[in-house]
Amino acid sequence: MIADRACFDLAMARFDAANAEDPHHETADGRERPKELLYAERMSAMLARYAPEASEALQLAARCQHIQRWKMPRTDYPMDRIGYLQWRKKANQFHARLAGEILREAGYDEAMIARVAALLKKEALKSDADVQTLEDVVDLVFLESYLAGFVAAHGEYEQEKFLDILRKTAKKMSARGRAAALTAISVPAALVPLVASVMAPSASGEPQDATAAQA
Repeated sequence: MIADRACFDLAMARFDAANAEDPHHETADGRERPKELLYAERMSAMLARYAPEASEALQLAARCQHIQRWKMPRTDYPMDRIGYLQWRKKANQFHARLAGEILREAGYDEAMIARVAALLKKEALKSDADVQTLEDVVDLVFLESYLAGFVAAHGEYEQEKFLDILRKTAKKMSARGRAAALTAISVPAALVPLVASVMAPSASGEPQDATAAQA
């Protein structure tokens, strides 16, 4: 339920306007689109499919998950695990700050701004239902819209490397999210066995061969 449709629509429009400035483009349905705007639209569409009763805060967070991410390039940090974690923390803070500014301008109160920030920072993953839903949606969008491109771009990887990445993705997802990865999204036929091998539940109810969480 949306408490104030005018505030919601204005915030969403401003999120989209911010992401439309992305200098990087991606072709979808035969036309080029700003990369982060397309990602935001995919996030909203997946959330509507996966959790149609999502809260207002969750709908807002899904739309600004990567807001203006090109301004926080990964290459500005060391290309190792420590550098990755530093970048991820700074990126999350950047997204939360920019989203907060837009929400405030759109008329939202500080409680909603703080809630959206908590979602974007993935605070209390596994214990906060909305944070977990957002994480599931992020991973489902990756699997459906970006996994094939990622595999194609990394032909030097052995299959075990891709499996390790997917195991880490599965570890972050809820059981419901992993089930959706098997039944509710479209993955290229060639990648279905790869996805199924890590998303299918084991006897314990956990993803097969799950390892440490991927950020």
